[in-house]
Amino acid sequence: MDIHAYCPHKIVQPQQAVRKIKNGSRVFIGTGCGEPQALIRAMVEDEMLQDIVVYQMLSSTLSDYVHERSFSNRFSLKLFFISQSMRQAAFEGKIDYIPAYLSQIPKLFASKRIGLDVALIQVSPPDRFGFCSLGISVDITLSGMQSASTVIAQINPYMPKTSGDSLVHVDDLDYIVEHKESLVEFLPTVKNQEIVERIAFYVNKLVDNGCTLQIGFGHLPDAILPYLTGKKDLGIHTQVITDGFLPLFKEKVITNKRKNYLPNRVVASLCMGSSDLYDYVNNNPMFYFRSSEFVNDPNVIAKNDYLISISSALEVDLTGQICTDSKGHLFYSGIGDQVDFIRGSSMSFEGFSIIVLPSTAQNGEVSRIVPHLSPGAGVATTRGDVDIVVTEYGVAELHGKGIYQRVVELAQIAHPKFRAEIIDQAKQHRYIFPDQLPPTKQDLLFLENYKTDLELRSGKHIEFRPLLPADEFESRNFFYSLQETTVYYRFFNKRKVFSRDMLQEQWANVDYRKNMTLIGLVQVGKHKEIAAIGSYAEVDETTAEVAFVVKESYQGQGVGSRLLEILERIAKENKYKRFTATVLSENQTMIHVFKKHFPQARLTRGGGGEVEVYMDLL
Repeated sequence: MDIHAYCPHKIVQPQQAVRKIKNGSRVFIGTGCGEPQALIRAMVEDEMLQDIVVYQMLSSTLSDYVHERSFSNRFSLKLFFISQSMRQAAFEGKIDYIPAYLSQIPKLFASKRIGLDVALIQVSPPDRFGFCSLGISVDITLSGMQSASTVIAQINPYMPKTSGDSLVHVDDLDYIVEHKESLVEFLPTVKNQEIVERIAFYVNKLVDNGCTLQIGFGHLPDAILPYLTGKKDLGIHTQVITDGFLPLFKEKVITNKRKNYLPNRVVASLCMGSSDLYDYVNNNPMFYFRSSEFVNDPNVIAKNDYLISISSALEVDLTGQICTDSKGHLFYSGIGDQVDFIRGSSMSFEGFSIIVLPSTAQNGEVSRIVPHLSPGAGVATTRGDVDIVVTEYGVAELHGKGIYQRVVELAQIAHPKFRAEIIDQAKQHRYIFPDQLPPTKQDLLFLENYKTDLELRSGKHIEFRPLLPADEFESRNFFYSLQETTVYYRFFNKRKVFSRDMLQEQWANVDYRKNMTLIGLVQVGKHKEIAAIGSYAEVDETTAEVAFVVKESYQGQGVGSRLLEILERIAKENKYKRFTATVLSENQTMIHVFKKHFPQARLTRGGGGEVEVYMDLL
């Protein structure tokens, strides 16, 4: 469409357009990288404009002016999310932060709870039918435009054309400014590559082929994305698309083929990245841009089966409370999309959420896992909503667990130098028992090499991994689930009580070299239960004693043999030459497992009906 022929009366210069803004107006500006830079500059530089209230979700261009005294005298800036370029201004009290869920911001506009007089937006040139596109900034821009009395649009040929809720007809624009300029680019920097790689390593293990992902705001969730290139047929339903997605698109890791809701499409609300990303989404039918009240609606999110939400945090306290928007009393970012997606993922079939964060801040001097949130820190995600927390030291599964278990899980993934202190402070808060032992100070990343699984005849999988302090409660449940005969064969007595002292001693003595304990886990619903435990303990520098027990319903399926195989490999790595075992003579099943794996095993009769088994590690 030729707008000069169709609506020449609407076409104005930037300076003329902003003169349509009256003093005292409430002005909405389009989001982030899609913001109309020429209109923003013209508005700020028009000194006749006074007492203007500006609403924006993510702000970039205004950061060039916010520290000028003349700006604060004429403009009041209200942001729903504080971008990196605006943080210092927020710390200095030059910004009014509005905490709100992204899914609910459009309702604030539509209901006039937040009234809008003027909307400044940026769109693509119209097609032959007169439809422009909001391109990379649909999110709350659509509702802001629809709720404002006057809409001023900057038409920029660099704005990509996208499908979905992005279409805007020139009839709905009151004034048009034609101005060609490069879009704002957003390229977050990775602060610590090693930490990113370690966190990505753990996240990778939680993401299955075919699941649908949401990636939250922040450099860390975005930096994790390239490490998912080994996955297959991932789907996307997310608020923001960044450059981190590009390798997954180009390598066909993201296909959206297995999405059950809106299959074959990336559902998103905005783009923030480089010109390469903007070129990729331009006229790309795979992308389906919808407004924030749709994309972030927990009920819509929940329609995606196997949805995994990945977002970041500034702090996590020992009860599971998450702070994302402030450092103490200083507002730092925003609630954004985290709560919407955490609640949506919890309602999704087999869905869950992951919070990722480095274990420390301020160059390792401060723990991000804390006994209580910093004074003034806001709770964005409640302890009732949190599911999984990941640091560079491991994974803490919190959903459905009590405070005692949460403390142990989180202390286990805190930085080693803070673990004992965290346990001490948890005792002071009466979160845990006074005799609770702190987790080891070792960096346990090497334990990932000892993880493996086994497919059983039933089709179930059993996952083997080293025992961790957080397994104490599940260990208790395991031992109490065993039949009397199984307990007798393992402990040589009819033990009835498996005390906390016994269970704590079991994991406290595991140093993963001289003493090793493995557990076998099976999936039961959304959680995993222990089905087998095997261990070895040093007898002398070359010999270790081995023992294991398998739950009755999993016996005779190769579980014991696999435990023995893994323990042998670990023992050999730690320079042991032989295993010994003490077995009751009537426990022929156990003796058979040893003889099958070690055909040259030597058996001798001991006192009390016991058999001593000696096995050389070849």
